[in-house]
Formats: sequence, C-alpha cells, structure tokens
Amino acid sequence: MATTGSNSALFVCLGNICRSPIAEAVFRKMATDAGVVDKWVIDSAATSDWNTGSSPDARGLACLRKHGIESSHSARQVTKDDFMSFDYILCMDESNLSELNRKAKAVKNSSAKIELLGSYDPDKQLIINDPYYGSDEDFEKVYEQCVRCCTAFLKMNS
Repeated sequence: MATTGSNSALFVCLGNICRSPIAEAVFRKMATDAGVVDKWVIDSAATSDWNTGSSPDARGLACLRKHGIESSHSARQVTKDDFMSFDYILCMDESNLSELNRKAKAVKNSSAKIELLGSYDPDKQLIINDPYYGSDEDFEKVYEQCVRCCTAFLKMNS
C-alpha cells in the first residue's frame, strides 16, 4: 500500500465510527494544510467487525464539519495486511492496544509500530475515551485530543 518515500498511519478504535474516523480526518486535514498529504497513506479501521461498511457517527461528522473538515470514510476492520503495510497503527485505548498486539502476533511480517495515539498528547491524556454513549461535548473532547496528538505526531514524522 505505502509507496517509497511515503509514511503511513492507520488510526484504530473499537468500531471505526467515532474516534478513529475523527483522528483520520483531522490528520488528513493537517497533512493537507502542511502540503505533505501526498507523502502519506492515511486510513482508519476497527478492532471489531460490528460496523463494517457504516458511515461515521453523525455526531462525529457534525463535530468535524463544525471545524471545517469533511469525512467520507466507510468503517472497516483491521486486516493482516495492515500490520505489514502501515508504518504506524495508532489506537485510542488500552483495549484497542492489547487487541492489536494480539492480532499482530498472528502476522509473520508485522512491521507496524503499534502505539496509543494519546502517547503523542502534550497534555499527557493517554486514553481517548469512546464518545459513543456520550454527548456532543464528548465528541468535541475527542476532536481536541486528536488535534493535539496528530499535531505532535506529524511534527515528529515530517
């Protein structure tokens, strides 16, 4: 998937309809604004197969739109290939992290660096909590955490 001279990042959460599509959209916009989007392969996925084919949560899309960001993502589950083709797999919480590490063990040539996206947060908020059962404010908080983390991540990889 990734071409020579490019970087790649896969954002992962449980269902790929709330946190990871927000992170993907935020990072794509930052990379676009920085003029480096053509040097990146950017996607998002789920550890579960619950929402495969679904659009992101309407509240997440509304939150992104409020910040001038569009997303046309369709939910998908992490595949074995993802562990070989992405440089970074950035997830939202401890449960995503242990599930991804478990899946990676089943892949012979797994080369992806699996990390919590929150490990890049200058405010040290390691976990990006699932806003699904929450309010619009919870989606806004996810958005703000993603902005901080993606800013730091892009800076470190530019």
